[in-house]
Order: sequence, then C-alpha cells, then structure tokens
Amino acid sequence: MDEKVTEILEDLFFIERGYLNANHFVYRGRPLALIDTGYKASFEETHRIFIRLGIDISSVRTIFTTHCHCDHIGGNRLIQKLSYCDIILHEIGKIFIDTRDNWSTWWRYYNQQADFFKPTGALADGDVILVGPHRFEVFHTPGHAADGIVLYNRENGLLISSDTLWAHDLAVHTVRVEGSTAAYATKKSLERLARLDVKMVYPGHGPFFGDFYGALERSLERVAGYLDDRRKIGQDVLKKITVYTLLMKKSVSADRFFDFLMQTIWFKETVDLYFEGAYRQKYDEIIADFLKKKIIIRRADQFYTSVMP
Repeated sequence: MDEKVTEILEDLFFIERGYLNANHFVYRGRPLALIDTGYKASFEETHRIFIRLGIDISSVRTIFTTHCHCDHIGGNRLIQKLSYCDIILHEIGKIFIDTRDNWSTWWRYYNQQADFFKPTGALADGDVILVGPHRFEVFHTPGHAADGIVLYNRENGLLISSDTLWAHDLAVHTVRVEGSTAAYATKKSLERLARLDVKMVYPGHGPFFGDFYGALERSLERVAGYLDDRRKIGQDVLKKITVYTLLMKKSVSADRFFDFLMQTIWFKETVDLYFEGAYRQKYDEIIADFLKKKIIIRRADQFYTSVMP
C-alpha cells in the first residue's frame, strides 16, 4: 500500500497520502473522529485504509474539515450518508457549503470532483476542539483557502498544518478566487504561527517533519517572492494544477491536452492574468520542463504523471 500510517497521539493516526489525496487523520477511540477525508474518486482506497485501521465508517461521529478544497472533503458526503456524523469546519467554509458555492470552494474553477454535504457545526479562530481526549486549538489561516484552519495541540507541540505550511513548498494561491490579497494573507498567517512552540508538523500533503521554523522561513521567502513578482504566483498555479489535472484524469491524450486545458476556466484566466495571453507558449514551456524532469511521462500518445496520487 502507498499510504504511510503513523500514530501521533494515543489512538490518533496520521495517514500520509500523495498530492491528489490530502493527508488525513483517524481517531479510532470513542467517539470515532476523522480530520479530512481525501479525494472523492479515491474513496474506495481511503475506505480500505480505514478498514485496515479497524475503523467502521458507519460508526464515525465527527469529521473535522480543515478547508473545503476537493482533496480534503472527498469522503465527507459518503461517510455522512452512512454514519449521520457531524461535519465541522470553519464558519466561512460552512457558508460556502450551505449556499452550494462551488466557485469559492474551487471545484468549478479547477474542474474538480466533489460533493456538497451537510455541515453541522462551525469553528472560529480561537476555538478549542476535542479529538477523543486530545485538545486542539483552532487557528484561522487564510491565504491558500479563505476557510483554512490549522489545529494545534499545545501540550505536545503538535501542529496539524493542512495546506498552510508544508515542509519545502507552498500550496497554490488562486488570486482569481481568493482575491488579490491572498499571498499577503498567507504571510500574516505564517507570521502568526511563528509564535507557537511546535515540535512536529503534520501537513496536508507530504510527510510529517520537525523543522517547523525552517519550513516557516522557506515559506515566508516564497511568499516574499510572490509579493515581489506576481508572475511567480501564476507560474506556480500553471505547474501545480497541470499536474493535479493529470492526477485527476489519470492519463490524457498528449495531442489533445492543450485543447483540453484551453476549455478550462483556470488555465486561460491564469495565463491572461500573469502572462498576457501567451497560452501555447506557457503550455509548451511547462510540458517540456516536466518531460525533462520526468514529472510528466509520455507513453504512446498519452501523458501520465509520476507524482504520487
């Protein structure tokens, strides 16, 4: 199996996935609780992971959602349908879901698979939640996502950082959806986290890590680059969402991939916003770079990605 499962607190498990599925967490004590549920199309595999951990999803009582992007909420509706569980998320995300806003959630903008569900509770900055006996403080961290939160267990110096902080990279910043202040909002969110005493970080993608302050420094440097040259935001969107599209589709026709991207909202708008409509030039540039680095692999007439789903 591709996932890596680590017990991070008593009966609370960190499940490392790839970049199609966000990492998620399972508390297998009572009451059963989950934090984030992966990508919809991969839910069968997510379910198998839960079964291997001895989890009956019909017994789940609470899902905590760190934000409403498709890779974090893919199992929410399916699990809630079977278990009638509570789903609790930041108050902004609750508004998005309650009003069926598939734009602010990014689903329509990035042509993603996702389902609406029934939120039963809302979180605000400064709230405290219990995952079993484990106490987590809620920090609202907008930037990547308007409704983004991280969860901090002060007793053990443990941070569930979702997509606010990764070890060596930044999550995509979608200015068209999040607004022109998105990168600045991330800067303020990261600076606020810097005041915490963190010994271990469990991110939304990638392995857990202990170099909290190093990761913060790298992320703040990256954000400074975004604020200094907005084209870096656009380049990052084009690269990451091109790979994410391949992960979602599993494979695409190499000859038709450009035409497919030109039919999406995000590709044309990103090139228009940052690169003056140079659609073919940016596409050729990115594909050539990815083929050289083997991030994209061509077999016969199909493109695949080597990135772990």
